[in-house]
Amino acid sequence: MILYFSGTGNSAYIAKRISTLTGEKTLDLFDRIRNKNYSPVESDSPFIICAPTYSWRIPHILREYLEKTPLTGNGKIYFLMTCGDDIGNAEKYLKKLCKKIEKEYMGCEYFRMPENYIAMFTAPNDEQALRIIAKSKKKIEESADIISSGKKFPTVKVNTVGRLKSGIVNTAFYAFCVKSKKFYAKDSCISCGKCEKVCPLSNISIADGKPVWGKNCTHCMACICKCPTQAVEYGKISEGKNRYVCKAED
Repeated sequence: MILYFSGTGNSAYIAKRISTLTGEKTLDLFDRIRNKNYSPVESDSPFIICAPTYSWRIPHILREYLEKTPLTGNGKIYFLMTCGDDIGNAEKYLKKLCKKIEKEYMGCEYFRMPENYIAMFTAPNDEQALRIIAKSKKKIEESADIISSGKKFPTVKVNTVGRLKSGIVNTAFYAFCVKSKKFYAKDSCISCGKCEKVCPLSNISIADGKPVWGKNCTHCMACICKCPTQAVEYGKISEGKNRYVCKAED
């Protein structure tokens, strides 16, 4: 079974492509994470976790969900991570997670996908995004073959920089960067409430017709990228930037 978490669609795309190629069912974890639903998930086949890379690791909210949710049935688990460049030393922390939840680590594969973290970087336009996604298709097929054969993914080679990025940089990122205070809505906001609905942590509420952000943010960029009028901004850094939502077909 494929369990996936996705902010703007990259990981959902990978999960659905792998599902098509392997015949594995998918489970979108959005509602479970949002509602703090930690009821058991059962699968006869290995679990496949598909998620974005947040500062060179899987998102903390996904790690916490997996630590609290019994995954019953099969004892093996694969990881698929989407990223803008690389995943650093993410494997080290995935192995620790597997040990904690008592699952056999079957490896991690990563896929370079269009950048969506416009709180820091620039997202591609639609044409550029589709070209980036097209380049991932061969790797998706190869990964599906490995999963179907029951083999492990090859170990990702990591250098000192990668270890630092997944270590102290990740710690600093969550401590100093993952904040919601810079989010705001411009007058072009139409009070549709979509930002509230797409927040996986129920961190957004609507007051006097405009969104208000609480303190429980994970920087998934769903609110800013999925706003239909591009009314949501993140300080000045997002002004004039492309918004990104995966538009590739499964």
